[in-house]
Amino acid sequence: MDNLISLFGIIVLLGVAFVLSEDKKRMNARLILCGLGLQSLTAFFIFRVPAGAKLFLVLNDLVVKVLDSATVGARFVFGRLALPPEAVNEAGEGSLGFILAFQGFPTIIFFSSLVSVLYFCNIMPRVIRAFAYVFTKLMRVSGAESMVAAGNIFLGIESALTVKPHLKDMTRSEACAILTVGMATVASNVMALYVFSLRDVFPTIAAHLISASLLSAPAALVISKIMVPEAGQPATLGEHIQPFYEREKTLFEAVINGANAGVQMIVGIVALLIAVMGLTALADLFLGLAGSKLNALFGLGIDWSLKGLLGYLFYPFTLILGVPLEEAGAISRIIGERAILTEVVAYQDLHAAIASGAITHPRSIVVTAYALCGFAHVASMAIFVGGTSALAEEKRGVLAAVAPRALVAATLACLMTACVAGALFTDQAFLLGG
Repeated sequence: MDNLISLFGIIVLLGVAFVLSEDKKRMNARLILCGLGLQSLTAFFIFRVPAGAKLFLVLNDLVVKVLDSATVGARFVFGRLALPPEAVNEAGEGSLGFILAFQGFPTIIFFSSLVSVLYFCNIMPRVIRAFAYVFTKLMRVSGAESMVAAGNIFLGIESALTVKPHLKDMTRSEACAILTVGMATVASNVMALYVFSLRDVFPTIAAHLISASLLSAPAALVISKIMVPEAGQPATLGEHIQPFYEREKTLFEAVINGANAGVQMIVGIVALLIAVMGLTALADLFLGLAGSKLNALFGLGIDWSLKGLLGYLFYPFTLILGVPLEEAGAISRIIGERAILTEVVAYQDLHAAIASGAITHPRSIVVTAYALCGFAHVASMAIFVGGTSALAEEKRGVLAAVAPRALVAATLACLMTACVAGALFTDQAFLLGG
């Protein structure tokens, strides 16, 4: 029954996107059907085909081993501070507990450098080009949209660089699609942070996050094209373009530049978390003062914090994900807070909920992890608009105009990916067949 609810949830989310569409007469049926088919077939391969499950378990083990390598430098620099919970170093010293700054953030530097090396070795461009070819061939979207969608499976805001020469010619619909796929997926270097945060309570989290990023790319294109259908003629429609990137001169330069980019990302994340969490606490203070009086006056029992209010807003969407009813309240609060507090905080709270027993059902854990796997929050919207418009100044107005729709589309795409995972979920899917 839960699987059927998740399946019904896909229809509901598509219906919400249709209601919010700015031009309901221009629906591209082929794009929508092919996108849904591609997402469903990929999910079926992962969840129901033994070979697919084994492949993703191998990828999970690979990511975990690479992540262990990523912590070597952090342990050398920060000592016991970098030890994950319950770990012991060579000197017999135990961990001081989980500290995000010293255990999670250093992995971003490592993976940023690793991606830069893969670019230098021409591995990453070939992988991105292969995914873009599939999107262009099957969904008949523009080459620029396909390239950004493929790039966002592995990269973040920098994926817009892969189509830099084509940004000046993009249509309104293309602009919305580029922003949507950016916010509906997560970069590989930040994904490593989530793996590090959750792997002690969810051992196969790496494989599921890889799966979620793969599934969300076509979902983002589908939802985006429903909400902002193509009304013009994209310059690269049906074309298989080459990714644009500036290759470093030497391998060591690639390592240095990648590490520096990771440091810049960490500074941005830290600044964002400090500012947003502080402002949220301030908002909760005022909401709490006003809300307590309303509760006392009218006999209400409403949680007037931002997390509580967003939890109420996302509760109906949480129900259509097909999670157990008794855990829907806790899950809706976690999914809702992502819209303001970012997915970094949401994944931390998911870990806390699992560790405390507030969320125990494997289905809830898997579906929530998929729903959170995306940069679909207000701060990210500003970052993507600013970063993309810096590459195409003449399109700043268009990007700013479609950004709110793109944020809604990205949120719906993440929820749809969670529904797809829920529709194919089995008890073995928690371990991906393991």
